[in-house]
Parts: sequence; C-alpha cells; structure tokens
Amino acid sequence: MKVRISLILLLFTGAGCAPVFRPSMQLSSPAFSSNQSIPATYSCDGDNTSPELHINAIPENAQSLVLIMDDPDIPQEIKENRGIDVFDHWVLFNIAPQTTVLEQGSTAGTPGANGRGESAYTGPCPPTQYQPTEHRYFFKLYALDAMLNLPAGASKTDVEAAMEGHILEQAELIGTYDRS
Repeated sequence: MKVRISLILLLFTGAGCAPVFRPSMQLSSPAFSSNQSIPATYSCDGDNTSPELHINAIPENAQSLVLIMDDPDIPQEIKENRGIDVFDHWVLFNIAPQTTVLEQGSTAGTPGANGRGESAYTGPCPPTQYQPTEHRYFFKLYALDAMLNLPAGASKTDVEAAMEGHILEQAELIGTYDRS
C-alpha cells in the first residue's frame, strides 16, 4: 500500500522531473517603492511627467502589454457629478512585450484616453478641499496573448473590454500622493 501511494504521488507531483520555475511578472519604479509616496515631480505640483517603470518576467507568449494608472480615491462628489468610480490617469495599450523599461516622461505602444479625455499621462493631483487628501494610484500592467484592435484615444473601458479573455498575467504597483 505504501509503495502504491508513493507511486501515485510521484505521478501527480512530477517528482523526478526538473521543476520549471518562472517568476511572476513584476512592475516596479526606481522613483518610489510600492505603497510609498510618489515624488512631486510626477504630479501636478511638479513636472507632471510619468515616472520610470521597470517590467520583469514578462510571459514568453505575450503578444502585447497594457498599462493603466488610475485613482480610486476620488471624492464622492466628483464620482457622482462625472458618473465615474475612478479617475484614469494613464492608459497605454499594444506595448511591445519586449519592453522592460518605460523611461521617465516617455510613452510606449498606443495611448488611450485619460480621465480628461487626453491621450497622455496626467499625474497625481488630489483636490485639497476633499478628504482624504492622500490618494492611492494603481499602476496595473497586463500581459496579453493578443494585440488590441482599438484606435489611439480608446477609453480605459474599451481597453478593458478588449482585454477580456486575453490576460496571461498581471502585475501592480501602488503609489500614494498627498497635496496637503
């Protein structure tokens, strides 16, 4: 009985075969660590330029990458007035899967529309008259098994709908910013 159980475990665990380890995709920035403050230079209080981002362990079968930066901490009044749940700061899609660095102030792939309707990065800028004054900014990276058939200026909603069923892996980097 003991031999039979060992053989079954050997078959199910792949014991005896060299394990293949592939780390999960990662998104990081030399400008700030995850869950730490984004420097003012990347905000409306500074140069309003995008931070440098590093991408690691992109799946080999990825055909494109998508990067979305949004702020879920916008004031309730703005949510209600604009009919939104988050403010979209940056949308990029059809980024080449060989991309491992987005330099400060640069772009890649096809730009989508941010919450202002512009096809550009717009940095953190939480309104000081509302609480909380510190907001979180989610940089979300997706590896896809396809290119997206969307025009430049597509909304985040359109990009997310086109991504459905094509996401191989995702990574996230969260930064904070407080103007108070």
